[in-house]
Order: sequence, then structure tokens, then C-alpha cells
Amino acid sequence: MKLKKTLAMALVMCALLFTVRFNEPLSLYVAAMKHGGSTSNIEAFDSASGQTSLLETIKSEAQKKRVAPIDATVDRVWEAIPGYNGLEVDVEKTYLLMKNAPENVPIRYVYKEIEPKVSLDSLGRHPIYKGNPSKPMVALMINVAWGNEYIPSMLATLKKENVKATFFLDGSWLKKNTDIAKLIQADGHEMSNHAYTHPNMSQLDRRSAYNQIAKTEALLQSTLHVQNKWFAPPSGDFNQMTVDVAAEQGLKTVLWTLDTVDWKHPPAYSIIRKVRSRVEPGSLILMHPTDSSSSALEGIIAAIKQRGLRLGTVSETLSSKRVALVEAAP
Repeated sequence: MKLKKTLAMALVMCALLFTVRFNEPLSLYVAAMKHGGSTSNIEAFDSASGQTSLLETIKSEAQKKRVAPIDATVDRVWEAIPGYNGLEVDVEKTYLLMKNAPENVPIRYVYKEIEPKVSLDSLGRHPIYKGNPSKPMVALMINVAWGNEYIPSMLATLKKENVKATFFLDGSWLKKNTDIAKLIQADGHEMSNHAYTHPNMSQLDRRSAYNQIAKTEALLQSTLHVQNKWFAPPSGDFNQMTVDVAAEQGLKTVLWTLDTVDWKHPPAYSIIRKVRSRVEPGSLILMHPTDSSSSALEGIIAAIKQRGLRLGTVSETLSSKRVALVEAAP
């Protein structure tokens, strides 16, 4: 029995070797795959199998479809502005996806992102007020230092609209309201640093400024187990020392593009109108858990979506990653 199995396997292997040896296109294709499916090897396979037109078409269209990345930059007004990834056709993956497709089927291109040469991290210590204007994404910044009454209703609206926001927490509030903070976090929102006692950061000495950030950062890590990236100075008050001490703790100082001024308790319709008229790609929108923002939140989200903009966290909005990567499914 073992001898029969051995003979059968030997015959199968001989047949395969014969097929590959005398089928030049197939042998070239196998060689191409052994070397990682490189374009040059695929070309050799194409040339032998009479399919060069497909690869040439993909290469030609790839040049037309390429979108160049945008470098991060320091703007005279807006300070640090993140870059935005470019987009290009992945020639090899597109070819492998389409090589067996019927001749008249449109090519479904597979894309990949191209990172900019200059990143936000390479710009040095600068505050950030907005995302890249070519990225159609907006973030809601919700600063929490006091008042819990309107947090549940705002969380309910965000969940209903499937929107994730970034909550900047005052450390003394977080210490007293850990359970509420965990409810916010459980809904998938980003949790970040808003100092410890809501001081005017520019009026502090270096040690005090450092400690205001460090105490809240320690609480974020110990109670919520987050690895935070951002510091939002209370009342938007800061100086270069503030930016420096935040950077020394691995945090970038972030402010806002558009302020709802909800702490003055304006009517909801006026906040919605302001957002609708001023929001733009990359906007960081400041709000607090107040009656005004709670009432306006659904309308704010609708106004942003009507402008064709996506809503994401501060990290998502300030990332260089594209809002949506257009990639053909396998």
C-alpha cells in the first residue's frame, strides 16, 4: 500500500514538473511569485502570455490617478498644520486583482497611501488650531471642568449619530467623577488633558505649569488607562512655556478653530447657525457640557454632515491619514 502511494505521488510530481517545464508563461509566473510578484516579473509573465496591455493600462492610469501628499507646515496665523497623505495606485495588487477578470470588465484599482515627507512631529513645538484644510474631517472638542447635568444627553446624541468626540478633562473633575468619565470612555470617545484646576497657564511658573499637566496625565493613565496625546489649555490661555512643558510630557498643545461660546448660554439655533456658516475641513469645534450645546448638538452634527464633512476625534482629524482609502475589494 505504501509503495502504491509513493508511486502515485511520484507520478503527480512528474506531471507537474513537465507542465511547468513546457509551459513557459506558467513557469515565469511561478518565478514571479517566488520573487514577491514584482512588476518586472509580472511583465515577463504578461509578455509571454500575451497580456501586456493590462499591465500597461494600469501603469498609465496610475500616473494620472496619483494624488501627491501634502507636507505639514507652520502657518503664520494658524501655527502647526498637519500634513495629509497622498494616494497612488498599487500597480501589482491591481494587476493581481484584475488579471483573471473578463476583458470588458472595468479595472478596479487598488490604492495605497503615501505619507508626506514633513510630519506634524517634525515641526517642533507649536500649538495646533486646526487640521489640514484638504482633509474633510471635523472634531468636536468637549472641555469638562464642572457640571455633569448635560453629559448624559450629549452622550445619547453622540451615540445616536454615531459620532466620536474628544473630551478634555480637568484633573480635579476627573478625580471626583471617575465613574462618569468611564461612561464617556465606554462610548468610545477620546479622553485627553485639560490641566488639573483650570488655571490660566500663562500665569504659572514652569514647575506649576508642568505639575498641572502631569497630575491630570497621571490620573488619565491610572483611572482610564489611556495613552494621551493632547493638552488643551483652560480658557485657551497659554504661552510658549506651556507648549514646552506639555511637549516634555509627550503632549501637543491643541486649541480650537471655532468656538461655540456655549458658556454664555446662547440659544441653540445661534450655535447651529454659527457652525453651519463657519465650519470647514479641519475645524476643531470647542464646546462644553452646557444646556446650549446639549440642545444644539444634534443640529451641529447635521450642519457638519450637510457640508460633506466627516466627524472624528482630535487624533483622527489631526492625523495625516486620509479620511477614506479607496481600495478595491479582493
